[in-house]
Formats: sequence, C-alpha cells, structure tokens
Amino acid sequence: MGAQLLVEPGADVLDRVWAKAREIADVLRSHKEDTVTVVSHIDADGLTASAIAVAALDKAGIDYDVDFMKSVRPDLAQGLMDRNPDVAWFSDLGSGASSLLEKVNKVVTDHHKIDPKGAHDYPHLNCQLFGLDGATAISGSGTTYLAASALGGSKEMASVAIVGAVGDLQDTGSGRLEGLNRVLVDHGREAGVLDVRTDLRYFGRETRPVYKMLQYANDPLIPGVSGREDLAHKFLAELGFTPKTADGTWKSWSMLAREEKREVVSAIAHVLLDKGFGSRHVQRLVGEVYVLPREEPNTELRDAKEFATLLNSTARYGHPDIGLAVCLGDRGPALKRARSLLADHRRNLVEGLQLIADVGITERDWLQWFHAQGGIRDTIVGIVCGMALGKEGARRDIPLVGFARTPEGEVKVSARAMRDLVDRGLDLAAAMREAAAHVGGVGGGHRPAAGATIPVGKEDEFLDALELVVQKQLQR
Repeated sequence: MGAQLLVEPGADVLDRVWAKAREIADVLRSHKEDTVTVVSHIDADGLTASAIAVAALDKAGIDYDVDFMKSVRPDLAQGLMDRNPDVAWFSDLGSGASSLLEKVNKVVTDHHKIDPKGAHDYPHLNCQLFGLDGATAISGSGTTYLAASALGGSKEMASVAIVGAVGDLQDTGSGRLEGLNRVLVDHGREAGVLDVRTDLRYFGRETRPVYKMLQYANDPLIPGVSGREDLAHKFLAELGFTPKTADGTWKSWSMLAREEKREVVSAIAHVLLDKGFGSRHVQRLVGEVYVLPREEPNTELRDAKEFATLLNSTARYGHPDIGLAVCLGDRGPALKRARSLLADHRRNLVEGLQLIADVGITERDWLQWFHAQGGIRDTIVGIVCGMALGKEGARRDIPLVGFARTPEGEVKVSARAMRDLVDRGLDLAAAMREAAAHVGGVGGGHRPAAGATIPVGKEDEFLDALELVVQKQLQR
C-alpha cells in the first residue's frame, strides 16, 4: 500500500516545510524587477490560493499577472512555454504535471499527487514531499499561504486559506482541520479574522432557514427528513421549534440560542440511532466550524463552507476574476455579481441531481457510475457527484463515478468515495491516474476525490480498468 501518510506533523517536519517556503520566497524576491505569472486552479482552493499569492506579491512590490486553468493539459503547458514568463507561480496546480512543465521557470505550492515522471529540481512546496496526506494535511491555498507568509504576506489572509481548505473538503474526514492546516487556524485566530467553534456541521448555517438546512443535510443524511421540505418542517414542528423571528424572518442556524441548537442536534442523533446508524455517524454531526467574524452575519461570507461555495460559483462558470476580487476584499460590484452567479450555480446543482435521478446510477461490483453527457457542466460534475453520493439512490460502500462531456470534445470523469473506504485502502487518485492512462487520458487528485479526462467513447474501457484497480486496493 506504500508508505503510511502522517496526520500530525512533528516539529522537524514543520521546520523543513518552513525552510521550503522560505526558499520559494527567496526565488520570488529575486524576480522583483520581473513579472510573476500566478497560475491557479478554477475552484475555491485555487481561487483563494491565487488571492493569497497576489496579495503577498503586491505587498512585496512585485508585479504579477494571473492565469487560471482547469488542469495543466499538454496544449496549455505548451502555451505557457510559448509565453515564456519570467517566473510562474503555480498555486494549487503544478505538482501533477512536472513532466509537462520542465521548460518553465517556476515555483510550485500545491498538495496534489506528484508527477513521478517529472524532474523535481525546482522550488516545490507540497505536503506529500514530507509524508503528509494532501487530502487532509493542507490544501493548495494553505501551501501558498506558507510561501506567502515567508515572502512577508499578511496573517489576515489565513482566513482566506481556511476557506480554500474547507472548500477542498480538508475537514470532512475528522470533522476538523488537521495537520499543517492548524498553522493557518492559529494564524487566523491571532489576526482576529477567524473564529473556531464547535457546532453542527451541516451546510448553510448562516444563510439557509433551519428547515432548508435539514432538508439538504447529507453528511450524515437524516432518515425521514433529508430530501423532503415538508418532512423537515414536520420534524422541527414536533420539537416545538419556532421557525421564524418576531418580525417574520426565517431563522438560520447561526441565529439560534444554544439550547435550541442542543435540542435539534439531540433529536437528529436519536433519529440516526433509531434507524440503525452507528455512533460514528452521530459523531459526524458536530465538529469544528470556521467563522469569519469580520464579515456580515447571515451572509455567505461569514461561514467558510458557504464562502467556498460562492467562490466555486464564479470560477467554475468562467468568471474566476470575480471570485478573485471577492477574496481580495471587494464587497461591492464583485460580490453582487458573485451572488448572482451563486443563484445560477445552485439551480445547476439541483438540476444536476435531478438528471442523475432521471438517468439512474448503474452499479458494478466495485463501483457505481452515471453519465450526464452534456447535461452537467464538466466543471461541476465533481460537486454533483459528491452531493449524489450522500443521497438516497446511491450506495455509500463503493465509489461513485460521474461522466460529463467537455467543451473541448473530451469526457471529464469525477470520482468520489466515503472516508471509510479510504481507511480501507482506497486511493482514487492513483486509481483514476492508472485507468485514465490505460485509455490515453490523464487523471489524479486525492484519495477520496479524484478526476480524469479521457477520450470520447472510452468510458466502458475506462470503467473496466478503474474497477480492477479499486478492487485490488480494497481487497488488500
């Protein structure tokens, strides 16, 4: 199974990580008379990473420009080489494409699986180089924050890095951020830009009415409540819960008193136990939540999870500049536009889940899959796949694989799995990479969540190869 990945880094690992961060900062300082091209991924982690990078460069007086990529494909890598930047700073990208970028003068701050074919003689900060798990120890925004800190960046950007980490689902396994992420948590607290609280971890704590939050609850799913608005209302009514304030405003979770919260959590726990869910599922109800106290209460920016979703609704729809501006503090036109995009994003997610319900999920022995064709954007099929895995109709004991057509005429593949499968030996990043290579594509990611791009018409062959790898991993 390979080397066991560490969860909590020791002092010696921290020292080596900071030494690498300082090495990257020194390289960037040596280009003070040049322009640094920041290259980032088009998700919440990539957006926050790019914001952290440009804020630090700006503070250091270094010129920069910004580029965003869905992935480092050969044609995009060639385009970057043709531009011949003075130096490229890959943030939340780059580690998995070293062999494509050997001719680019670069530094890399990433957390994804590392390209075994590429040379690694450049300044490269990736937690996996230190035996840490890139799915839980730190995200791309986090490694970028460490390098930015060494460059003289502000601790106030730690909250932005936390948004990236939560958007990357770094906290889902244990219900808290761990590993190198604790450095970011500490810095955020010290700067007064982050509050860490123990609370119910369902999405929508700030902006959704409580009944709506329970209706969409999926980790863990609430039997007899999740998925049905009327049943969510009934569940709360039976508790004697008052859903609105005196002025008629729907109550969000963050508006509730401690006793109200305790009563609702206790009732959910009883439902789970009565329906045969084990204590492990009950324990997942409550954990750390990350609040940005300088943001307005009851808005998407107040809660790290909701902030991350807002960012995904910009970059994944071709507007990363909007998300970048919000990360850098624009609370005017950029935020207004981002909220409009968020409304569209939510509709697309609902429609995507309905499409999966319509086309159905096909089960194989070791995995399950659906094909959205052109019905779900390739940039959000992974999000929809993860949401579908937590809903009725999908098995949770095998990975879920989703296919969608790309504008470039290829097929995007996303795979998601529950954490207990990872504990049993599942590594979707390795499996997707191997299966994609088998059909002439490319893949990678993290152990519980990974993606690939493959040629059209190769889906069945890809599934055969992927299932064989998954079977071997889980039977070890």
